[in-house]
Amino acid sequence: MEHRNRIALVTGANKGIGLEIARQLAEAGVTVFIGARDVARGNAAVEDLAAQGLKSRAIALDLDDESSLAAAADTLSQAHGHLDILVNNAGIVDWDDGVPSRASLTAVRRVMEVNFFGTLAVTQAMLPLLLKSTAARIVNLSSALGSLTMNGDPSSPYYAAQLIGYNASKAAMNMLTVQLGEELRGTPHVVNSVSPGYVKTDLTGGKGFLTPEQAAIVPVRYALLGTDAVSGKFVDADGEAAW
Repeated sequence: MEHRNRIALVTGANKGIGLEIARQLAEAGVTVFIGARDVARGNAAVEDLAAQGLKSRAIALDLDDESSLAAAADTLSQAHGHLDILVNNAGIVDWDDGVPSRASLTAVRRVMEVNFFGTLAVTQAMLPLLLKSTAARIVNLSSALGSLTMNGDPSSPYYAAQLIGYNASKAAMNMLTVQLGEELRGTPHVVNSVSPGYVKTDLTGGKGFLTPEQAAIVPVRYALLGTDAVSGKFVDADGEAAW
């Protein structure tokens, strides 16, 4: 598939995995919009990519503010008339989250509001533009922590990571992938959930096994799927992951 004429929006792309996804998409020739709640930080990311000879554009995008999503969709519509790639990367953790018996309800609501409701809101705002693409690609950045199978397996390395709000938000995102995949069945448009792994970013407090550069490879691969694209899947670096 020709990438040079494709338009992408990456949410939460001013740092971490999102910035690296934007960089790798730009390297592939995609025109990338860096979605950022703080436009100044978005512009700093654009300058960072420009220093590497890569073109991008910052766009204000706050998952908690539906008016900003509508404004972003309008900006994309006026600039290009369509959208080919949506990478739903933006997300948060809250360390007042935790096991069900002790998690702060305020923290759980905040995490669900951003990670699930925010992702759903962005997707709904951008779908009219995505449906104007010849072959739209939607990538939802999920997590192994969103896998019911892994959460229920004491032998899983993720079993001890009990954050009811965060884990539930990623499980809900996976449900979005399943249902949207069914809604798009029979069209050239696809959606997949991608677990990037345990990555050294601000979200993990700098802990993890992977660099953002390594973690971005699979999401970018699914953002650039060709005409034989799969849809409605949950995948990681090893292939299909267990729901």
